[in-house]
Amino acid sequence: MSERTRGEHARTQLVEAAIRLLADGGAEALQARKLAAEIGASTMAVYTHFGGMAALTEAVAREGFRRLIANMATVGQSDDPVADLYGLALAYRRTAVEHPELFTLMFREAGASGQPVGDLLKEKEDTEAATSFQGMVTAVERAIDAGRLTGHPLSVASQVWSGVHGYVTLELLGHFGRGDRGVTEVLAPLCVTLVVGLGDSHAAARASVGLITTTE
Repeated sequence: MSERTRGEHARTQLVEAAIRLLADGGAEALQARKLAAEIGASTMAVYTHFGGMAALTEAVAREGFRRLIANMATVGQSDDPVADLYGLALAYRRTAVEHPELFTLMFREAGASGQPVGDLLKEKEDTEAATSFQGMVTAVERAIDAGRLTGHPLSVASQVWSGVHGYVTLELLGHFGRGDRGVTEVLAPLCVTLVVGLGDSHAAARASVGLITTTE
């Protein structure tokens, strides 16, 4: 194994160890000593491969966004771009529910540095966070092209993202109970309200998110 390969392997081990510690003990568990013990190395491993905890934490956040991208990539494209947009919202929520501590860290790091996401309304950043957002922009562009939504794609996607992220944040804090009740009673109706406000018809929006009833 080359020195470069060994270095990449060690960095991957440290990031995965950090994600495990996050899940078990929250952000307070991210300590060089605990990370080193997790992979059977000395604390110098953190500084050798990342230069310190700040860079390691940023790498963990980037891995979190890569997992979000992977979840969103499972949605694909159908003949109904608004249904696809709702599918992205569900994938976004699934990432948060599966990795709540990691999800919180991802956006804390993005907000603290300002670099991973950048100014989404003005420019395209070449980062994992921006790539995850671009998936939502693409779905919005398709909905606009189909005549379902109106407006500038970046602005529309930012509004949808704001609504979905707000819901997910509240769910992680326990405000909608456990299980999927919040999805059916809050997230789905919220998405309908959002897309109707952005140009879709009420009936079409409800059909796209699966809220058709026998009285409609």
